[in-house]
Amino acid sequence: MKELTSGNPAKVLLSFALPIFVGMLFQQFYGMIDTVIVGRQIGVDAIAAVGATTYISNLIIGFMSGLTNGFAIITAKHFGASDYERLRRAVGGTILLGLLVSAIFTIVSMIFLRDFLRLLNTPEDIFETSYSYISIILTFMTTAMLYNMAAGVLRAVGDSLTPLLFLIFSSFLNIVLDLLFMAKLGMGVEGAAYATVISQTVSFILCCVYIVKKYPFILPRLNDLKITLQEALELLSMGLSMALMFSIVEMGSLVLQRAINRFGTDTIAAHTAARKLSSILMLPFSAMSSASATYCSQNLGAKKTERIGKGVKSAIFIGFLWSAVVVFVGFVLAEPIIRLITGTDNEYIIGTASMYMRVNTPFYPILAVLSITRSSLQGIGKKAVPISSSIVELIGKAVAAFVLTPALGYFGAMISEPIVWAFMTVILSIGWIVEIRKLNASAAENVVLEEKTSEAY
Repeated sequence: MKELTSGNPAKVLLSFALPIFVGMLFQQFYGMIDTVIVGRQIGVDAIAAVGATTYISNLIIGFMSGLTNGFAIITAKHFGASDYERLRRAVGGTILLGLLVSAIFTIVSMIFLRDFLRLLNTPEDIFETSYSYISIILTFMTTAMLYNMAAGVLRAVGDSLTPLLFLIFSSFLNIVLDLLFMAKLGMGVEGAAYATVISQTVSFILCCVYIVKKYPFILPRLNDLKITLQEALELLSMGLSMALMFSIVEMGSLVLQRAINRFGTDTIAAHTAARKLSSILMLPFSAMSSASATYCSQNLGAKKTERIGKGVKSAIFIGFLWSAVVVFVGFVLAEPIIRLITGTDNEYIIGTASMYMRVNTPFYPILAVLSITRSSLQGIGKKAVPISSSIVELIGKAVAAFVLTPALGYFGAMISEPIVWAFMTVILSIGWIVEIRKLNASAAENVVLEEKTSEAY
């Protein structure tokens, strides 16, 4: 357990974000190992089949992840204020609402799954394989939600290390199960899906056991599960705002993926490999963003608003440092890494994926500002600007799908994200400056009021 309301903001954020980053890395490791083993055991067509479903799973499971992360912001605020009764009720509400929403999404997604795949122009030669893989992932999406819920609660009280340790264990379990199900039992892409589901379930169980033993004050009592309408609305307001933010982003990616699927199996495989690598390179931004949201929420609850602006500036500076590393990887190491991911010598796939990295990586400093300011705004309870920026991303990717890719081919898809990032960053930066000034002004007014009250007595 770690409070983020004292100490040097940069050091506090970095120490808290590091385990989150490694944890996210191992989550990506799930997908990376699936891709490598699928490519080597089954072939490039299987990589394309899994890749063609990526945005569907990201859309739905990303919504659930955003929901639980939003719930965790409320939990972190109560922890920062040392209000443990409201903290337990927030956790109780998280459990009830998370299970309800995941049940609804499981049913709806399975009913319309084939329609989603057809809407994405999934090629006929990989359609059934794609369906087999994603149907298993979505059927058991509750396991992913439960792990994210448990990990979010632990991070809300300052423990970002424990979820990491459990993820490391389950990641190695995922590798073993991949090899067992695909290489030994010949289960194909279904084996990769089952390996991921089982590994996520193990992570959740380990988190639960640890919470019971280490943080019993988090555990909701029977009365804490009977949350009021106001408490439910507070949780849903923050949870749905983050979930909508993530899902709107993925809707844009779905539209773009539909355009990419028209270019055939080799282009889908190249795009899948490039996205796998770029997803890993973006992880430090995601980790720092998650840390910033918790940091801002805890300090808001503790009424230490002067620390919030300092922390966000430190987080952005760390993001700039990482961007320099990413540019080097994108230009120098992309090709050998793509070869490793795909397990192929197909020069079109390797060259196309490498070009994607060279086009995108120079714009990562913009992405750093975007990611951190968006999550920090959520951390201080401001939802409108992050959602607005996500809508801009959706519109931008739609324009890319319907205008740029028909005119420029796959290169149009490559340049679409950097263009969209620039527009989003302008909106978020202005929003952050306005909100942090309001927050600091309000804090200053409260100090003056307290001083006047003290003088009166």
